[in-house]
Amino acid sequence: MAFDRKLLEIIACPVCKGKLDYDKAKQQLICKADRLAYAINDGIPVLLENKAEPWQDEA
Repeated sequence: MAFDRKLLEIIACPVCKGKLDYDKAKQQLICKADRLAYAINDGIPVLLENKAEPWQDEA
């Protein structure tokens, strides 16, 4: 099941309530403000702070 990009309009980071970016290659939602990555499992984002992983900008 693919992630529905329309969800990006209504979901927010559970920590700071900020905007999330979609990383299609890694199937993650990224909060650049908190430097956290949230996994997407079977098209469903796992927006739990304790399940988030640290994120580093690879650019």
